[in-house]
Amino acid sequence: QVQLVESGGGLVHPGGSLTLSCAASGTIFRIRSMAWYRQVPGKERELVASETSSGRIKYEDSVKGRFSISSDSAKNTVYLRMNSLKPEDTAVYYCYAEVYDGEWDEHWGQGTQVLVSS
Repeated sequence: QVQLVESGGGLVHPGGSLTLSCAASGTIFRIRSMAWYRQVPGKERELVASETSSGRIKYEDSVKGRFSISSDSAKNTVYLRMNSLKPEDTAVYYCYAEVYDGEWDEHWGQGTQVLVSS
């Protein structure tokens, strides 16, 4: 069974920075992609950033130039460096991974709260 464990959320002032981490563990033969999503109450979960195993990266328009996704394949870990944070970045951030553990499955982390407030 695959588990995704996130860390790094918290309270930060506007303009500040945070780095989120997500480590995948369990029966993992291959990871095709990892990503970060976020969700605020009353809204749908939205993609923030994604990275495929081939190195293709995508960002949601509002975070381009401020957020950076990276990964350590040896550790099955993905990071999200968030700079110049704004109040509208406040959300629960979820890690996502597409994993081959005998078959291709999608997995989600439990979520980590990011609160941007003065």
